[in-house]
Amino acid sequence: MAIEQCIEFYFHLWLKYKDIVSVLYTRHGYVISERHLKRILKSRRLFRRKGYTEIEEVINFIHAQLQTSGQLHGYRWMYAKCRENGLHVKKEIVCLILLELDPSGVKLRKARRLHRRNYFAKGPNYIWHLDSYDKLKAFGICINGCIDGFSRKIIWLNAYTTSSDPKLVVGYYMKTVESLGGCPRIVRGDPGTENGHVRDFQRFLRRNIHDGMLIESYVEGASTANQRIESWWGFLRKECMEFWISLFGDLKDNGIYDGGFLDKSLLQFCFMGIIQDVSDETARVWDSHVIRPSKNDKVPSGWPSVMYLLPELYRTYDYMSPIESVELQVCRSECTFRLPVPCDPDVYDMCNIVMAESHLDLPNEPYQALDLYIRLRNEINASL
Repeated sequence: MAIEQCIEFYFHLWLKYKDIVSVLYTRHGYVISERHLKRILKSRRLFRRKGYTEIEEVINFIHAQLQTSGQLHGYRWMYAKCRENGLHVKKEIVCLILLELDPSGVKLRKARRLHRRNYFAKGPNYIWHLDSYDKLKAFGICINGCIDGFSRKIIWLNAYTTSSDPKLVVGYYMKTVESLGGCPRIVRGDPGTENGHVRDFQRFLRRNIHDGMLIESYVEGASTANQRIESWWGFLRKECMEFWISLFGDLKDNGIYDGGFLDKSLLQFCFMGIIQDVSDETARVWDSHVIRPSKNDKVPSGWPSVMYLLPELYRTYDYMSPIESVELQVCRSECTFRLPVPCDPDVYDMCNIVMAESHLDLPNEPYQALDLYIRLRNEINASL
């Protein structure tokens, strides 16, 4: 990769100039001064304090976000979301826009306080925390996630019809291990049966690795004590899932969802893809937002993606344990992976027939999905 491309890449990671210079040397062997770095950035028209996005475009973006789960966001999260979507704006401007467009939401968020317990992880991939989020389980949508203990980067976040199948959960684990080329030193999960295969595979993959660490490679404990992922579930609900919990709760309260097989399958058909998309977006914004310094001086602050990718900036290193391809194939053969259809195959085929006959398209936003759900429900129930 040319030096200009490297500089642009690290600039968009929001690294400080001194950190870009350091990484260019340690990672790529380029030796330049901060002054020369600034000249290169200027020649490529890359500025921190110039070229701000038109305020009207920012207002329109935030207004659109407030129509969906974005109504749950505070100004820091909304700022990170603006930046992730290519909008160059000051954090103070985002704060003022939110105060103008959503004064009641700002007032409610000001009353909240979040307290964290002390925590310590040595570096990226030293420990992964995995768990399932079941707040939408009553509606047929189960979310399974994993977060890196050091950087707080999201390792995976998947929405599917179940999170209770141990072969499916270990499929998430193995797919990630394959893409990263290794497994973490430790995996932390609760004692539930859905994590049994992850426990066994983690121990199997690290059985011949002798790195001087006389600790268990899989740690079990109560779900409520799994601090990193439990804390992140709170953020997920606040910034995203509260919208869907309220939306689906209204369907149930209004008698449009009875919890039966058909209603659950129809809801999965209409909403699963959208919920996966917004979950992916939430994870991307989280990975690129700034985690502020805490009272616990052993916990680093900064951008999760940077802490995970560039541990040397935090005087540590990647604790990834390499694995053999033969071991990988053995483990993969025992996994189950998500099907391409979001619900029961027969209901899926029925929904596609109804949509083809009515010339309907798949929805790409919540209220389109809501309209489609009600229409499919009425037409299929009328034909039964």
